[in-house]
Amino acid sequence: MEHELRFVWEQYGGYLPHLGLAFIVWGAIVVVSQIFYNLYLHPLRKFPGPLAARATRLWRARKILKGDLPQTVRALHEKYGPVVRIGPDELSFVESQAWKDIYGHHGSNEMAKDPKFYRLMGKHVPDTIISADRERHGLLRRQLAHGFSERSMREQEPIIGEYVDLLMRRLEEHCEDGRKPLDMRAWFNFTTFDVIGNLGFGSDFGCLEKSRYHPWVGAILHNLKDNALMRVVTQFLPPLFPHLLNQMGMLKGRKQHMEYTRQTVRKRMALKTERPDFIEGLLKKKDDLTEEEINVNASVLIIAGSETTATLLSGAVYLLGTHRDVLEKLTREVRSAFTSEDQITLTSVNSLTYMLACLNESFRQYPPAALGLPRVVPKGGSKIAGHWVPQDTRVAVWQLAANYSERNFSKPEEFHPERFLGDERFATDDLSAMQPFSVGPRNCIGRNLAYAEMRLILARILYRFDIELAPGAQDWMKNQRFYSLWDKPELPVYLKPARTS
Repeated sequence: MEHELRFVWEQYGGYLPHLGLAFIVWGAIVVVSQIFYNLYLHPLRKFPGPLAARATRLWRARKILKGDLPQTVRALHEKYGPVVRIGPDELSFVESQAWKDIYGHHGSNEMAKDPKFYRLMGKHVPDTIISADRERHGLLRRQLAHGFSERSMREQEPIIGEYVDLLMRRLEEHCEDGRKPLDMRAWFNFTTFDVIGNLGFGSDFGCLEKSRYHPWVGAILHNLKDNALMRVVTQFLPPLFPHLLNQMGMLKGRKQHMEYTRQTVRKRMALKTERPDFIEGLLKKKDDLTEEEINVNASVLIIAGSETTATLLSGAVYLLGTHRDVLEKLTREVRSAFTSEDQITLTSVNSLTYMLACLNESFRQYPPAALGLPRVVPKGGSKIAGHWVPQDTRVAVWQLAANYSERNFSKPEEFHPERFLGDERFATDDLSAMQPFSVGPRNCIGRNLAYAEMRLILARILYRFDIELAPGAQDWMKNQRFYSLWDKPELPVYLKPARTS
C-alpha cells in the first residue's frame, strides 16, 4: 500500500497545488455568477432594496446575528417604499392588503409556510401547530380549539385568577410601599409562565411561589438567542446543521428541554381527570397523534402563550410610564369602573375601552413578533398588494416596519391610544395594517386568552398600585436587540399601594 501511495504522489503530487487553486477559482466563479444572476437576471430584480441584500443572504445573516434585522427592515421601508427586497428571493411588505394576500383565506391555494424559517430542525422534530402544513394544521387546530374557546376561558378564570391574586400579594410584599423598584419584566414572566404551565400541563413552574425563575423557564428564555445562530447555520450549512449544533452544545439544551416537557406531559396524562386546559383537546384525540407530537405542541404552547404576553405587558407598562397623561387617564378608567378589586374579572375588564386602546397602541409600538413570518408564493405566482410576485418567492409583512410606516399611521413615532378610538386626528390611519396575532386560517389561536390575561393583570395592578418608572428605565425600549423575541433588559418600576386598595 505504501508503495502505491508513493507512486501516486510521485506521478501526480506536483499537480495538487494547481488543483487546489483550480477549486478556489471555480468556487469564486460560482459565487460571482450567482451574485450576478441575483442582481441582474433574477425575477425579483426590479424590486428595490440594498445591494448587499439583493446579492446574497450574507447580509441577512449578519443582521440576524446582530439582532437588528426588524429595525433595519423598518428603515429600508422608509427609504424604498411599501415593498422591499430583503434577500435574493425574499420580499417585505407593509401595506394592509398584503396581510390578506399573504396570510388570508385562499383555500387550497393558501401560501405555505416557509420551511427554512419554521422547521429549523428539519424532519428531526414532528409537526407543531405553527410549522404543520395546511391539512395537518387543521387537525391540530381543531383539537386545540376547545382549550381556547369562550366556554373554556370561563372555566379557566379561577385558575388564572389564582395566579393574578398571587402576583398581587408578591408585588405588595416586595415593593416596600413604593420605595423599592421591582423588575416588572421578571414578574410578568413569572405570572404568564405559571398560568400557561397550569393551563398547558396541569401544574405551574412555581415562579410566583418562589419569586424566581424555574430553571427550565430560565433556560427557555436564555436559549431564545440561540435561534439566531440556528437560523444562520440552516441557511448556509444545512447538511452540517445537527453536527454543528451538537458541537456548540445547543442540541444538549434542546434535548434537556424536551425531556422535561415529556416528563411534565406524562404527569398531566396520568391525572386521568378532565380539566379545562390545552392538553385536554390533544389527549381526547390521542389516537390521531403520537406522544411526541403532543410533547412538541405542548412545548410550543408554553413559549407562545407566555413570553409574548409578558413582553407586551412589559412594553405597555414602559409606554404608560413614559406618557403620564395616558397612564393617569387609564388609571382613572380602571378605578372608576370598579368599587372593589374583587369586581375585576376576565369578563368585567372587557368594558375597559381605553385599556384595550392602550394595549393595541402598545402592540403597535412594541410588537412582540417584530419580524416577518414568511410564506412561499405558490406555483404560478400571486398578486400581493398590487404587485405581481413570481412563484417560490418568500414573502411577509414585517410588523415593526408596518406599525411605524407613515403610509399606515399618522405620527407613528408618538404614543396615542386614541387612534384606536375613532379620534379625528387619526382618521386616515389604516388600523388593519397592524395585526399582532396575524390573520387568516393560521392566525394565533390564543388571541382572546392573551387579550383577557393582559387586561386582567394590568387592571389589577393599576387598581391596587400607583406606578412610576424608576431611574434607568426611561430608555428601556431604546437599542433593544431582537433574537426571535426582544432581548429585554430589566424594567425597574416603583409600585406604591394606592389609597383605593
